[in-house]
Amino acid sequence: MKQVVQNYKSGELAVLDVPVPGCKPGGVLVRSAYSLISTGTEMMKVSEAGMSMLGKARSRPDQVAKVMQSVATNGVPATYRKVMGKLDSYTPLGYSLCGVVEQVGAGIDDVKVGDLVACAGNEHALHAELNWVPKNLYVPVPDGLAPQHAAFGTVGSIAMQGVRQGEPQLGEVALVIGLGLIGQLVVQLLAASGVRVVGADPDPARCELAERLGAAACGDPASAAVENAVAELSDGHGVDQVYLAAGGGSNQPVELAAKLARDRGRVVDIGKCRLDLPWNAYYEKELDVRFSRSYGPGRYDPEYELEGRDYPIGYVRWTERRNLACFLDLAARGKIDVEPLISHVADFDDAVETYQRLKDGELKAITALFRYPEQAEEAGEAKAPAVAVPAVSVKPNPARSARTPVKLAFVGAGNYATSMLLPHLAQREGVELSTVVTTTALSAANAQRKFGFTEATTDLDAVLGDKSIDAVFVVTRHSSHADLTRKALLAGKTVFVEKPLALNEDELAGVLAAVEESGNDRLQVGFNRRFAPLLQEARKQFGTRSGPASLRYLVNAGQLQHGSWYLQQGTEGSRFAGEGGHFIDTASWLLDADPVSVYAVAPSGNEDLQVVLRYPDGSTATISYVTTGAPGFPKETLDLVADGKVLRLDDFVRASVYGRKKWVSSRLPKARDKGQNAELAAFIKAVRTGGPMPVPLQSLVATTAATLAVQAGLAGGAPVTLENAR
Repeated sequence: MKQVVQNYKSGELAVLDVPVPGCKPGGVLVRSAYSLISTGTEMMKVSEAGMSMLGKARSRPDQVAKVMQSVATNGVPATYRKVMGKLDSYTPLGYSLCGVVEQVGAGIDDVKVGDLVACAGNEHALHAELNWVPKNLYVPVPDGLAPQHAAFGTVGSIAMQGVRQGEPQLGEVALVIGLGLIGQLVVQLLAASGVRVVGADPDPARCELAERLGAAACGDPASAAVENAVAELSDGHGVDQVYLAAGGGSNQPVELAAKLARDRGRVVDIGKCRLDLPWNAYYEKELDVRFSRSYGPGRYDPEYELEGRDYPIGYVRWTERRNLACFLDLAARGKIDVEPLISHVADFDDAVETYQRLKDGELKAITALFRYPEQAEEAGEAKAPAVAVPAVSVKPNPARSARTPVKLAFVGAGNYATSMLLPHLAQREGVELSTVVTTTALSAANAQRKFGFTEATTDLDAVLGDKSIDAVFVVTRHSSHADLTRKALLAGKTVFVEKPLALNEDELAGVLAAVEESGNDRLQVGFNRRFAPLLQEARKQFGTRSGPASLRYLVNAGQLQHGSWYLQQGTEGSRFAGEGGHFIDTASWLLDADPVSVYAVAPSGNEDLQVVLRYPDGSTATISYVTTGAPGFPKETLDLVADGKVLRLDDFVRASVYGRKKWVSSRLPKARDKGQNAELAAFIKAVRTGGPMPVPLQSLVATTAATLAVQAGLAGGAPVTLENAR
């Protein structure tokens, strides 16, 4: 089997072929499905291995003390040989995984072969294809919890033990210093416990993520934002608990804890940070300093961990195994959400490259996972749901430059066409509204009278056969979009179709089959927001970015009127299927990439959705699509955070960018411009000149596939991978 190892002397990382561990009594043999890379603990070890011998000594004074004791006892030569022999050996990495039981040892009766389990321990939950795990270091995974989420069990237990040491009470206020992986989990556990949380971290993206996951306020510890938030939430008394989840050599976390804790507050050390306690500050407040020992009671006790001797629940309520089970239960019930914490999923065979990218800073991640797909499938794990993103492979026919004026036909003349599209086209120079096609004669006549169409008809075939018509607008009900688009493409027309392009994968495949058959890829979907002048200017002011971004998009969609055809989900699809592409396209345009996975959750009883999109560089976009909000609140608000900058869009009326320089759009009230006019101008230009379409076809396909994946994710209860078809 294969296992990730490191030589601490040279710093070399490798994936080695090693023997399969035996299945001893008192444990199980587990075939890994996902293992978690700790970007804190593990990367610290990886970085230390690359240091000089002096650097290693400075980073591990505890080990230096042991060496000096050995010198005093055994002499320099013997100690040198011992130390060099230990350093020049391969050591394992990893301590948190989820996998499938492959073999059950004697004395084990709580799991069977084929069961999914979460495993813990830096000697038993390693980055390896197979691990032997003793009884008290594994727990069965609850039904409905995805294996990649169950792989968080160990780090979740660490965060949970830290929170237990703080003894939070309902209504208290807590400060979490350090918003890495452990800090983000501590925030969620405290919020689930009824505690109001303030977070402190110099990374704006981590602060934004923590607020999204339940923190009341977050900010840079060097700014006044954190102190002001604590003062407001605690009525000036200070926080009840401080959780130190930061690492590094700075003493700032300890000093900040003393400054912002209340009299006789509790300070809990979870991370590995400097602890030079300022005596006066801690003495005057009589602060209670506590340490959290890893996963919980039982850790480092060989009788508990290796021999399976449990502690009586009446004396030790929460052992490390019970913490592990409790965390998985919270995750399975949706009380803890780990999906937004997954920045990157790498194939196990790419382990060395992944560690190197993390070490070099090329890959910026809160959490990364190793995936063992082939082994997981062999062990009986169901494949994660996936939606195909069809590749557009077509040699288009040369685009015909249309005569001036450009002649347009409209299929459909409903409210959106007559209010948002036709008013921009009716008076546009170089455009002729040639024919309007509707299913009822009167609606066609009304559109002809109001906007000046040359002809009005109910005969679609006649329009598609008219070679003088350059472009066709498909503005009908959602269920007809794909079929009408397919027919218009086959007829050689340039097509503008309102969203959505398709309501299912078969419809999308049918459109692309028409593109391939005809060689006509002249297609535009009405994703207009990327053309909005205000958002275009805000993106320009934000500038380029180098690191992953966090994007938050709140869509206050509101309730539909009784009788709206949008409610006919059996034929017209869900509301999000109909208009969700707008928001996914906007996010992808701002992040300059197509998503690679989609995770969607929804409360029962309404149409509210939370959609999390992951992108190739580790960026995430969260779309909150809600129908239960206040009608007076703006419909769309968006925040983009990256590289110490924040872009804010307020309902296409105002925008601002915060960075080294602050930019704010005009504060004067003005009409919302969501980009329809600019989008139509770009489309007409492409038709007239024969130039490229405003949005690449592959982007339109990727957005449509991601929108379809939302429904698949809701049905499956797990993240959906967007797989590029080749």
